[in-house]
Amino acid sequence: MKIALLILTYNEIQGMKEIFPKIDKKLFSEILIVDGGSNDGTIEFAKKHKIKFIIQKNKGLGSAYVEGISLIKSDVIVLFSPDGNSDLTRMKDLIELMKTGCQIGIVSRYKDWAKSEDDDLITGFGNWMFTLFFNLIFKQKVTDLLVIYRAFRREIVYDLNINHGGIAWTTQMMCRAAKNSYVIKEIPGDEPPRIGGIRKMQPLKNGLAELIMLSKEFLRFKKDA
Repeated sequence: MKIALLILTYNEIQGMKEIFPKIDKKLFSEILIVDGGSNDGTIEFAKKHKIKFIIQKNKGLGSAYVEGISLIKSDVIVLFSPDGNSDLTRMKDLIELMKTGCQIGIVSRYKDWAKSEDDDLITGFGNWMFTLFFNLIFKQKVTDLLVIYRAFRREIVYDLNINHGGIAWTTQMMCRAAKNSYVIKEIPGDEPPRIGGIRKMQPLKNGLAELIMLSKEFLRFKKDA
């Protein structure tokens, strides 16, 4: 099973300098950065260290994923944030999880002993609420719907037509995977504090996008049932 690491960046030079050298490159057959137009030295860092990268063409988080995945040939893709929020110590365990036969593996911030050091009151409540809503309408038992740190089999992007261009791209994947009875598994993993850069997440705007996606996919699910 070949594994690819897909990293999305936008002005994350501090995180890249501290985090990227610690990644075990031997775990991956491919490493790709999709950059949203950084001007802080992130692109120069990638060039210096000979990391394959592309500049995102279309706006939106989902568009960045789609553009990156289109260039990847590996069986499994690991999504990783270089801002410090993704715990490197769980990467090997995440890959081992994918070898158990699941289609999606998640490093959950809320499973068992795991905790988030990046959550505030609003984001913590939002994560809990949207995860609960997802579990109720799709009869699942996940503990962390929205975390970026996850892995999935590449073919499900095309089998399920995961094409959303915005922030709720992974939620679209989760909804359609649940609808089709795909195996979703989790392991616990802490979310450390951000390293430098600016937090891109906008709670109200992102929350509305997630709610719209969950509602839309639920209605689609009911219609097809």
